[in-house]
Amino acid sequence: MRTSFDLTPLYRSTVGFDRLFSMLDQVAGFDGQGQGSTYPPYNIERTGENAYRITLAVAGFAASDLSIEAKENTLTVRGERQAAKTEERKGEVLYQGIAARAFERAFQLADFVEVRGASLENGLLHIDLVREIPEKMKPRQIAIGTAAGNGGAKVIDSKAAA
Repeated sequence: MRTSFDLTPLYRSTVGFDRLFSMLDQVAGFDGQGQGSTYPPYNIERTGENAYRITLAVAGFAASDLSIEAKENTLTVRGERQAAKTEERKGEVLYQGIAARAFERAFQLADFVEVRGASLENGLLHIDLVREIPEKMKPRQIAIGTAAGNGGAKVIDSKAAA
C-alpha cells in the first residue's frame, strides 16, 4: 500500500505562474494522461527574469520523431519513434530498459509566454520560453504637476480670444 504522495508536480507543471486546481487534477490523475504519466522525465528552470527552459529526456528519439505545438496557453510535446517500427534488429533483445513508446506531454503556460526555440542535443530536448508583457500592459510613470503658481500651465483669457 502506498503511504506517501509525490507532490513535485505541484511545483513544476506550470510555467510562469501557479494554477493550483489544474495541478491538483494532474496529481489526482484527471489530466488525461493517467497513471504512469511521468514519461518522459523533464525539468523546468528559470534562465532569466522572464525566461524559462523546459528540458525533456528523450533518448533514442530523432528530431523528426518529435513535434512541438503551442496553442493558446498550452504547449504540447509529442514523440513517436518512427525508426523503432522499421528498424531491423541484428540480434535478440534480452532486456529492453530503454523506453521506445510514444508520448504526449502538455504544459500550461502563463499569459504572454511564447516559445522562442527548441533544440535536441545529447538526447535532451530543450524548449526555450520567454514572457513578454505587451507595452500597454506594463506599468508606466505619470508626471504630477504642481498647483502652486499654476505649475507652469498657460492660462488663456477668453476675452482676449474674442
